[in-house]
Amino acid sequence: MSGWEWFMERYRAMGSTLTGDETTPQAIRINPLQTTDEKLVETLTEQGVELEKIPYLDHGYKVRESPFSLGASIEYLLGHYSLQETASQYPVQALQPTQEDRLLDMASAPGGKTTQAAAYMQNKGIIVAVDINRDRLFATENNVERCGVTNTSIHHVDALELPDKEGFTKVLLDAPCSGNYVTDNHWFRRRTEEDIMRNAELQKRLITKALNLLESGGVLLYSTCSLEPEENEQNIQWLIENHDVKLMEIDGPGDPALTNLDGIKLDQKISYCRRFWPEKTGTQGFFVAKVVKQ
Repeated sequence: MSGWEWFMERYRAMGSTLTGDETTPQAIRINPLQTTDEKLVETLTEQGVELEKIPYLDHGYKVRESPFSLGASIEYLLGHYSLQETASQYPVQALQPTQEDRLLDMASAPGGKTTQAAAYMQNKGIIVAVDINRDRLFATENNVERCGVTNTSIHHVDALELPDKEGFTKVLLDAPCSGNYVTDNHWFRRRTEEDIMRNAELQKRLITKALNLLESGGVLLYSTCSLEPEENEQNIQWLIENHDVKLMEIDGPGDPALTNLDGIKLDQKISYCRRFWPEKTGTQGFFVAKVVKQ
């Protein structure tokens, strides 16, 4: 099954008031490895760029107006900021990697979250960034170099093929997913129920691999840019039923994740996760969960 009507009906059944016409404004994330918020905001404002601070993000700004392409400015090329959608800036902020961490970014391309993590870590600690797609990994390499990141090694490898050896203190799994219509005008025509189920199964395998690579007490941050419960709440239900983990409460934007899906009762602790409904957050759809390996 597929189509606009099918998806919108299931979103309404989940309690949303989506119309299917939601959009998300362009946003930037200022890179504290290369500059400060104050300096860059002043510089861009002098060039006619109108920015608005996103209150729940550490270095995120909505672009209200710009007289030029923000992906081609001197400041962008110098790595002073990245173009990164609002909701997609939140997972790394929720993970809060530090200088002491050994972090695995399991699906790193195109590198926005990798460079964001390096900034939180102040280029200390270790980041291992992997991706299965070699073409997209070029973007990770370019972004890491552009943003002045020096604590990251980049590898073209399927994360599922990594040896099961505990060693990371944190894992970021911004999982391959079905995406959402807010950032893709053709999404409703391209996505089917079969896509969702196939993605959910891959995500379960990646979650298991992530936990095998985490040391005890380590933290897994799982996120998707999907609105589909099979890839979000139901995967977290599966996670806590099949692995020895503790869900952490995330205090941030979005709504508490769903615990009742059309009569299917989920663990109440799943409400600790965050679900970004586009009509409420003004962002693309997103889901964020954080667990500690016991």
